[in-house]
Amino acid sequence: MKRVYYFPGLISALTLPVLFWYYGHRKIDEITTSVIDMGIPAKLNKDKSNYDNTLEPIRSLEYKKIEVPAGKAKENSSVYVSEVRAMQQRNEQNTGIEFILGDKNTYGDLVSLLNDMHISKHEEYGLDLEKTGHFLVPVTYIRPTSETCGLCDDVIVEVIDGGLLVSGVIPESTIFTDINNFFTPLTKEAYYLMTGFLILLYLSVLSLKETFLFSKRKYTFQ
Repeated sequence: MKRVYYFPGLISALTLPVLFWYYGHRKIDEITTSVIDMGIPAKLNKDKSNYDNTLEPIRSLEYKKIEVPAGKAKENSSVYVSEVRAMQQRNEQNTGIEFILGDKNTYGDLVSLLNDMHISKHEEYGLDLEKTGHFLVPVTYIRPTSETCGLCDDVIVEVIDGGLLVSGVIPESTIFTDINNFFTPLTKEAYYLMTGFLILLYLSVLSLKETFLFSKRKYTFQ
């Protein structure tokens, strides 16, 4: 019996997986996600019941005012980091730095200031959205002590029990979870390529099947 090869289908079956991998992989590499997690202070109630959860306790501090030029916060990042570190070293109670932001300042300026706080390892700051719109950075005051602290900078761990951290049987990965983990990060373009490949593969199989049946009938009649 004469063999019949469906070359367009074979070419599609060989090239489409390569195209799918190339474009899908490149699209995933292009995706960049940036997220900022910043808590916004609560607005002061009329009865001042939430006073400690607002910026009111730090409004009366002695702030060193630094004006942030619009769009220039990133360029001045090293200066701002130096100012924050100097404030920490002085360790003067009821002091801080007030970065003045105006209407012309950009979102990038705020992001740069947040990044400066991360670089200087300063965890106390707040954005005054209620009144001034300025970025307030109070000092983290460390009360000096004359006695030697034996437990300073130590990590104290309390052991609840001596058992395992994880109890029970950890389920093994199945083929369904592996397939789900493979398809989850794919982009919309990757799904289009995969769908097109499956359609062409299905048409190729149908074409081969019809060709085989036609050849079989022809051979039977002969």
